[in-house]
Amino acid sequence: MRALLRRPWTLRTRLVVSAVSLIAVVAAVIGSVTAIAFHSYMYGKLDDQLHSIAVRAERPPGPGPLPAALLNAGPLGFVGGGGQPLGTFGALVDDDGGITASKVVEDSGLRSQESAKPLTEAQQRALEAGAPTTGAQAAGAQETGGSTRSVDLPGLGGYRVEAATTTEGRTVLVGIPTAEVSGALTTLIVVEVCVTAAGLIAASLAGTVLVGVALRPLRRVAATATRVAELPLHSGEVALLERVPDAEADPRTEVGQVGAALNRMLGHVGSALVVRQESETRVRQFVADASHELRTPLASIRGYAELTRRATGRDASASDPVTRHALGRIESEADRMTGLVEDLLLLARLDAGRPLSYESTDLLPSVVDAVSDARAADAAATEADALHHWRLELPGEPVTVRADPARLQQVLVNLLANARTHTPPGTTVTVSVRPSVRAGQPVTLEVRDDGPGIPAELLPHVFERFARGDASRTRGAVGERATGSTGLGLAIVQAVVSAHGGRVRVESVPGRTVFAVELPVEAGPYAHSQVGDRLTTPV
Repeated sequence: MRALLRRPWTLRTRLVVSAVSLIAVVAAVIGSVTAIAFHSYMYGKLDDQLHSIAVRAERPPGPGPLPAALLNAGPLGFVGGGGQPLGTFGALVDDDGGITASKVVEDSGLRSQESAKPLTEAQQRALEAGAPTTGAQAAGAQETGGSTRSVDLPGLGGYRVEAATTTEGRTVLVGIPTAEVSGALTTLIVVEVCVTAAGLIAASLAGTVLVGVALRPLRRVAATATRVAELPLHSGEVALLERVPDAEADPRTEVGQVGAALNRMLGHVGSALVVRQESETRVRQFVADASHELRTPLASIRGYAELTRRATGRDASASDPVTRHALGRIESEADRMTGLVEDLLLLARLDAGRPLSYESTDLLPSVVDAVSDARAADAAATEADALHHWRLELPGEPVTVRADPARLQQVLVNLLANARTHTPPGTTVTVSVRPSVRAGQPVTLEVRDDGPGIPAELLPHVFERFARGDASRTRGAVGERATGSTGLGLAIVQAVVSAHGGRVRVESVPGRTVFAVELPVEAGPYAHSQVGDRLTTPV
């Protein structure tokens, strides 16, 4: 509940709630004023009727034939006469404020003394406690209009009571019931509440529809912004053609001002993207051209170095250690430069979006071959007792993906070279393949090791180009080769995997580093098969 209260309201909700709240306040004011005016009017009429009965109680009956019972009734003879509502009572009060006699009209049959009965003791006590001014004070109160009171009698309900003084100087309390007036006032309040509630519900529904129609242009503007936000603006050639329609870009309206401003912003962003794309294209073309042009002189350097080394080998007098070392370094650096040029050329081609040679590829033979090659390279580079431990975890059935076999092999070689180069001898490197078990789930290839892990400050940047763990290019910098590589190995992994529509991620803590490559599965007989018996074996 607290979370719902904290949740921000939409503009439509705020507008509808504000309008309905304003209508509710206006309806409440109108209803209150109407109820107060009706209350004053009805109680005014009731007091006028009460006053006419009190005047009749003050004066003796006029000449004319009257029933004998009415002539002998004394000061309360007016009770039961014509023109009085059911429940009218009269009570005779002594000088001490006590009630000595009382009569109340019992039914609406014969208006006679026989239709009246006295008040009960409880009713008399309630009348004495709330009765208006009596005695000599009653005359003065009548002159100022303050002798009428409201009294609640047990069993009879609410009454309006007025004190009257007869010609004999005796005080009589006259009361008529307020049930009819109270019922009418209650009915009016109930009707007002029901009509107001129905009006608020109707206003809420109509307001929701009207506000929704009024905000439709704003939703179109938001839809345009959403479509722009979904475009891949970070790389590649982007045609930013989305614009707010002219109908929603009229600067004479508030929504139109927002739409016009968004169109201007999109125009500036589109121009900036065009400039960025042109700059990237020039740089990419330069890298590709330079890499391509460097391949020939590098091949020549390697060839001449090899010829010189062989010639000095045949001529023992010219084969001094310094010359052999220099030629070895020339060949080594030429090999390194050749690798750098090949990597840059590959990245330039991938950035340019050149299509790969996709075909149905079984991932398992590629993994086995890559691990075997990595083990051989490990044995050639280290001592026999300082080798890494290579393990395979493969399913018992083919795992088919649609990929470029050569580029996929390069991904495996780079990941395994990274694990071999940047972990100490004796580290266990495990390569596992997990096929998809549901439709749409990718195939996962993992290369994990129990080495020291990747430094935390380097972990977010391992897939960046020329990422290095230190400035000396020594063993331990993730992404480099054994002898101070270019730092492009993992960048190539990410570029190739992205070109296949997959993704690569890394997790690393001391004692566990995992590179996970996810590739879309190829639709076929093995696309949705369950994982079978896994083959776990050292290589």
